[in-house]
Amino acid sequence: MEDVFLVTGASKGLGRSIALAIAKSGATVIALARSSSELKEIEAKLKTISGDSVAVSCDLSKSTDISKASDFILSKFDHLSGIVHNAGIINPIGNMLDTSRDDWELTLKVNLLGVQDLTRSLDDAIGGEKHTRVTTISSGAAQRSLHGWSAYCVSKAGLDMWTNCMAEEGNSENISALAIAPGIVDTAMQEEIRSADESSFPLLQNFKDYYVNGELSKPDDVATKLLPYCLGKLGNNGDRLDVRNL
Repeated sequence: MEDVFLVTGASKGLGRSIALAIAKSGATVIALARSSSELKEIEAKLKTISGDSVAVSCDLSKSTDISKASDFILSKFDHLSGIVHNAGIINPIGNMLDTSRDDWELTLKVNLLGVQDLTRSLDDAIGGEKHTRVTTISSGAAQRSLHGWSAYCVSKAGLDMWTNCMAEEGNSENISALAIAPGIVDTAMQEEIRSADESSFPLLQNFKDYYVNGELSKPDDVATKLLPYCLGKLGNNGDRLDVRNL
């Protein structure tokens, strides 16, 4: 059976580009994202490239969705050659003492807890006799505090450590894990950032300038650089990489 890769947040942006790049490499892709017309569109496109590819609707902030999604995946596929944990949200953007617990909790659920829950739920299909590469999409915000991004920074720092733990514990199970920071990519998240209130995000003008000056990377270009790492052909277990240095 050909290789099978799960990509989260696959309906748009960088996740979409990664899913298409993996399919074009000859693998089957499971495109996981919240239900939307974009998810249906990427499923149709993937199937024209790799006929067994499939889309799975799942909100990573909801444990019931994760359970249903993992049950479906396990019913169709015996083994995953890789998981790309790309899904993420940046809201709320605002002063941390003005941000509600609910908003913080949502960010942590999607960016960190959902990663753990989904991976754990798919334990029967990863590692073992065949290798599985787990790739997490990190951020510079994992290593640098940014005013107004507290929930995002904490979630991404936690994701980096989660990746380290997976690399440590998965090594004996034929699972390797690495994190890659993709740089500043022209996606819907960047649009959200540019629409923030400058009073709660002092770096707003910087991000507007990145856009105006054409400094944002194209998702397809970033996906091309990420591809061999997601496929497990490059990179060492436990690596934390920056796409700008690849």
